[in-house]
Amino acid sequence: MQQPEVINVLKKDLNFTDQAIEKLKEFINLVLKENKRHNLIAKSTENQIWVRHVLDSAQLVKFIDFSCNSLADLGTGAGFPGIVVEIFNKNRAFHVKLYEKSPVKRKFLLRVIERLSLNAIVLGDIRDEKLDSDIIICRAFKKLGQVIQVSREIAKKPHKLIILKGQNAQQEINKTLKNKKYPYKLENSITNNDSKIILMNIN
Repeated sequence: MQQPEVINVLKKDLNFTDQAIEKLKEFINLVLKENKRHNLIAKSTENQIWVRHVLDSAQLVKFIDFSCNSLADLGTGAGFPGIVVEIFNKNRAFHVKLYEKSPVKRKFLLRVIERLSLNAIVLGDIRDEKLDSDIIICRAFKKLGQVIQVSREIAKKPHKLIILKGQNAQQEINKTLKNKKYPYKLENSITNNDSKIILMNIN
């Protein structure tokens, strides 16, 4: 799936506006330009950036309640999925908090937010910051057990966890929830038949 097909899905299935699509294009240009100097995303995924990074991130908007106060993206890296979610966001009272420990990536994220006039803030390592959002999302951050540990020990309660995971999602859940049970649902990823999205409520 290349850029035109992805844009079609973003508009028709996920309700991204034309204005949001233009911001996504500018965001991708910034990522690819910065990637020449710093390793924001794997070089091998550059030519598939629209499906591997943009659409993979964008599909989360189906599961996000934008009437909440804020959303936290743990280990956002180059801004996937947090920046993509914020570009979609139509509620000015809702804001996105991007947690990233790399100073290089934080600097890049600040530049993106300013350039695209986004309602997002950049924070440092999750263990050094306050985590008070209603929704927590992450993609390629840590193993599920570690994400839940952060969720239990640092985040305010209750909140919703939305995690992009690979084909071993169910095994990870079974292993992690042996002792403590949390209600969860598994949704299929639209970018990879084997990948899953974990939706979990932490109370």
